[in-house]
Amino acid sequence: MEVQGKVKMIGETQTFGSNGFRKREIVVTTEEQYPQHIMVEFVQDKCDLLNNFQVGHNVKISINLRGREWVNPQGETKYFNSIQGWRIESLQPAMPSGPTSVPPPAEAFEPATNFQEEDHDDLPF
Repeated sequence: MEVQGKVKMIGETQTFGSNGFRKREIVVTTEEQYPQHIMVEFVQDKCDLLNNFQVGHNVKISINLRGREWVNPQGETKYFNSIQGWRIESLQPAMPSGPTSVPPPAEAFEPATNFQEEDHDDLPF
């Protein structure tokens, strides 16, 4: 499954417990008639995938839906869902890198002053 939208928030990496479990959250706002703010969590080594993204970027996130069961001390069973990301891609238009083929503006050139009247018609036809 995938979620597309604009990055609204990127959280800091959180570490839990003595085993070093890591989690990082990102919120993406979908671009539809009724925009949704979807929180996606990246865990363990996937946390670092968010380092190259910033608020305002358009992204596509590949996700898995996760569900778990928990029994509280009173014996009641509770269910929790999470959205876990495993890949994130930029949907930003690529910026040109290096020189482009756009000619310089006409003001960048000085007018020619060293031409002779008879030199102007040197075409072979």
